[in-house]
Amino acid sequence: MLQRIIDFHLRNRWLVLLGALLVAAFGVWVMVNIPVDAFPDLTNNQVVVVTECPAMAPSEVEQLVTFPIESALMGIPRTQGIRSISKLGLSMVTLIFDDDVNTWFARQLVNERLQEVRGRLPQGLDPVLGPMATAFGEVYQYTVEGEGYTPMELKTIHDWQIRFALRTVPGVNEVNSWGGETKQYAVVVDPVKLQRYGLDLRTIFERVRDNNTNFGGGFIEHAMEQYTVRGLGRVDSIGDLERIVVLARAGTPVLLRDVAEIRLMPMPRQGATLRDGKGETVSGMAIMLKGENGRRVIERVKAKLASIRLPEGVRIVPFYDQSTVIDGTIRTVSRALLEGGGLVILILVLFLGNLRAALIVAAVIPLSMLFGFMGMAAFGVTANLMSLGAIDFGMIVDGSVVMMENAVRRLRRSDCGEDRTACLERIRVAAHEVARPIVFAVAIIIAVYMPVFFLEGLEGRMFRPMAITVCSALLGSLILALTVVPAAASVHLRPGMKTHSERWMEWLRARYLALLERALRRRAWMVGGSLAVLAVAVASVFFIGTEFIARLDEGSILIETRKMPGISLTDSVQISNRVEKIILTFPEVSGVVTRIGRPDVATEAMGINQGDVYVLLKPREEWTRFRRKEELIDALAKALEVVPGVSYNFTQPMAMRLDETISGIKADVAVKIFGEDPRVLEQLAERALRVISTVPGAADEQMEIVSGVAELRVEIDRDALARYGLNVSDVQDMMDAAIGGRTVSELIEGQRRFAIVVRLPEGYRENDESIRGLILNAPGGERVRLGQVARVTMARGPEVISRENGQRRIVVQCNVRGRDLGSFVAEAEQRLNEAIRLPAGYSIDWGGQFENQRRAMRRLMIVVPASILIIFGLLFFTFSSARQALLILTNVPFAFIGGIAALWIRGLNLNISAAIGFIALFGVAVLNGIVLVSSINRLRQFGLPMEQALLTGAGIRLRPVLMTALVASFGFLPMATATTTGAEVQRPLASVVIGGLASSTFLTLFLLPLMYPWFSPKPQELPVPYDSDELAQAIEHEID
Repeated sequence: MLQRIIDFHLRNRWLVLLGALLVAAFGVWVMVNIPVDAFPDLTNNQVVVVTECPAMAPSEVEQLVTFPIESALMGIPRTQGIRSISKLGLSMVTLIFDDDVNTWFARQLVNERLQEVRGRLPQGLDPVLGPMATAFGEVYQYTVEGEGYTPMELKTIHDWQIRFALRTVPGVNEVNSWGGETKQYAVVVDPVKLQRYGLDLRTIFERVRDNNTNFGGGFIEHAMEQYTVRGLGRVDSIGDLERIVVLARAGTPVLLRDVAEIRLMPMPRQGATLRDGKGETVSGMAIMLKGENGRRVIERVKAKLASIRLPEGVRIVPFYDQSTVIDGTIRTVSRALLEGGGLVILILVLFLGNLRAALIVAAVIPLSMLFGFMGMAAFGVTANLMSLGAIDFGMIVDGSVVMMENAVRRLRRSDCGEDRTACLERIRVAAHEVARPIVFAVAIIIAVYMPVFFLEGLEGRMFRPMAITVCSALLGSLILALTVVPAAASVHLRPGMKTHSERWMEWLRARYLALLERALRRRAWMVGGSLAVLAVAVASVFFIGTEFIARLDEGSILIETRKMPGISLTDSVQISNRVEKIILTFPEVSGVVTRIGRPDVATEAMGINQGDVYVLLKPREEWTRFRRKEELIDALAKALEVVPGVSYNFTQPMAMRLDETISGIKADVAVKIFGEDPRVLEQLAERALRVISTVPGAADEQMEIVSGVAELRVEIDRDALARYGLNVSDVQDMMDAAIGGRTVSELIEGQRRFAIVVRLPEGYRENDESIRGLILNAPGGERVRLGQVARVTMARGPEVISRENGQRRIVVQCNVRGRDLGSFVAEAEQRLNEAIRLPAGYSIDWGGQFENQRRAMRRLMIVVPASILIIFGLLFFTFSSARQALLILTNVPFAFIGGIAALWIRGLNLNISAAIGFIALFGVAVLNGIVLVSSINRLRQFGLPMEQALLTGAGIRLRPVLMTALVASFGFLPMATATTTGAEVQRPLASVVIGGLASSTFLTLFLLPLMYPWFSPKPQELPVPYDSDELAQAIEHEID
């Protein structure tokens, strides 16, 4: 079949070349339109349910809101887990689905269950689904600044002008805001005046609500026209509010202004934004819709912001632009691909010795890449660091290299003169000879990538795009090698051509064969020494550091800060302002922005004791005191120790958001303790924190604080309420108005809407005594103090209640610096097991990055042997010999030697990227073995003595073996040496491939011929793929 395919395309070679151009044009169109991002979407498939519960304490939120929602969502099919957070006024429940479940369908399933539970929630609470975004969805952040504008004015400008404009941008799912003061109209009621007129708060609520409405009256016909009847009763100013009638007594109205003062006041808030140590400001954030093109969305956001006509003096100042990371990673990948492609072309010219032949093979590089882009588009893969970063042009052109080298060799030795028919026949025979090995070699490389498709979780989402791109490009290269390359060779190459590489290649071949002859006489020593080196390499694996994945340097620093629980927002802002000023003393820092607490749209559940500090860095060439970012982080951590009561977690914006979204934890390592009693959990966590802090390498240690928040508790005395004829709702009305205020209506100013809130003056809620003195009007006319019907006490309660899969949970977390992750966790786990004995019903689990690493390694322990088994099956099918399949498979362990050595030499840890490098390496290493063994087998079919067949076959295939190894190595070389954004992730993979190819090439050229006799079938057992005439012609040229 392969021969017929080749013959057809050689007969129609001009049509083949035209078809290649048409395919290239289509591929270019696909490439231009493919989405671009820094990383593939690594977020697990989740749906977040957010319920705002104004004024509810964490315990009530958990009992009345979180638990019912959790219970309703449990049992939804195709889910992996559920976790929740209950905080002051907020419940967040995250349900994680299998990756292959459609997100829209998942949200529909959750919505259906929420319909069932809504009736069981406290009145007025409405759970909603969080934004349909990913961990990398926070693509653009900025502050709104303006001299002479109050925080309330800036917040109003952002919420009703900037935010509304950005929400019209295609691809933007939500626009969130932090800081500033949200404008509201406050009706500040005087309780004494209420008593004087015999009014209560509920009456005020109702009067304001009833006197702020428009209504329709249908229509009338008059003077041949139809008139719409409109009733205009909405208030549109403070004056209108003041004139609302709350009571009419003896014909005299009592107006709202007689019992209350109406004024503008900021809404109570749970967050703030600071910038550059200058105090509070307003910040906004554009959140990208899941599945959108990150770079294009950011471009649209920037264009929209530039088009907004802001009031004079107001400006938008960005502080986080994810496109800088995207562009940086794409530049890194593009540079590596271009430099790698250039090096590959150089190797091709050097070894083929003919510019035309080299350019034909080089043309396969862009054409195969276009096949890769088509595969990416078909499977919905974006162009990013992972999908493009593992493309090795040398590996892609391997098949074409073998095809062209064989054609060049036959044409070089041809005596057919200018006879084009004879030339075409030479190329046809050359293509027939290597077609089968090429197909199986490429099939083996593709096969080794198959296990990548079976990786799960984060590692699967990270490396599956790479496998899709590589396999698509390899399939394209195989098609090109069997069709376009022979066709182009028949058009552009001439018989009897001379090559400039022949002289030095003959010199190299002579030296190689001399060494091989000496090695053949010392077979046992050579093989034994190689096995000893292999044993050392295998043993060294246990001493090399391990981690999940190298951290991408985003070019910025994010510091998560935690202060004492229960701290006021005012004090939290003051402390954060001090932290900013310390950070700004470092000349490497260009700016600082701090976000405290949670935003207006509750996309995250931070308390006011928590903050995210964005440290903006100057370009690396402007740094004066530090060479590496790790050194700057260590210096920052030491400098910030002077601020008491604050703990820090140093990370990066995208990395932290990814960790938090996937596992709910913002650190490398987390100890998750499960149990029922919060006090026992906290005691166990304190002990775990002490143990973890003693392990070398621990940094930024933190314990989730679950208690210690001050509470003012109002415990109702039902007997006392009954004596005065009061209800619990009467107390609730008073408390709402006294503490936070109750929203009863809204005032519309053009397109803007502001809440109208009824509340009591400040003096009625200063402390527990003033709360006890609040006056309730009983139905019988008595004035009842709150302290007479309720017990008002000060106490301590939980700050947050975390749950995972139906169990309460507390977390101890830390980062790891100056040490590999794997050895750190191993030591920490051992110390923890020795130091802590868990009570019955309590358990410990490890999370964070280590959880991903452990799961990935377990999976690789299954899929890597499976890939080797697949390779063996393909080799057996190729050679019809189990012994020869095993012979070629010996390339795999000897390739392992070089890969491990490369990690040791470069000081890199063994991580998932390196593991994927080994998988890719095994395929390339086997390819050269196939080419060499096929040549030796073909020579032995004609009765050549064993040693002569070994030497002749090895000499003939020296050029393609070296070319294959060098183009694959040089294709990865720029990636291995790059230092720009994203290089950290690809460096282990590239280093493993380069080092492994060095050792496996040595095996192919020396050890494989040495071991061939041990694994060789008898000559009559060797497969004969061609008829006798073709073989006779082939053997003549093989020996020549």
